[in-house]
Amino acid sequence: MHVSTRSPAPVTRFERGQFVLYRDPEMFWTGQAGHTFVCRVDRGCIGGTYDLTPLPSRAPIVSASPEYMRLLPAVDAMRDIDTAPLHTDGAVDDMTAAAIAWLIQQHATANQQADLPGERD
Repeated sequence: MHVSTRSPAPVTRFERGQFVLYRDPEMFWTGQAGHTFVCRVDRGCIGGTYDLTPLPSRAPIVSASPEYMRLLPAVDAMRDIDTAPLHTDGAVDDMTAAAIAWLIQQHATANQQADLPGERD
């Protein structure tokens, strides 16, 4: 008999406003569809659980166990912007309006010259 030596993912401490992937354990273990979805952390509770708001809109989840939550890092959500192939024809056509706006803002910020203080007497 082979016993898995893989340890479960470490329980992370979550902060209000973070986005997490939540798996409803009752729905999962009973084989129901739709058991995993994105939520926003609303607050931490006594006992190490969290109140969540499922997105886009479902009934709030009260006292969710962090063992069934995984952080959705911002870097993953922004990867398409960070790796956009801007040097190819049609690249801008494949980007969302938000990505284009962000790139324009970054370009404008990068091209601003820093104001140096005037000479002192």
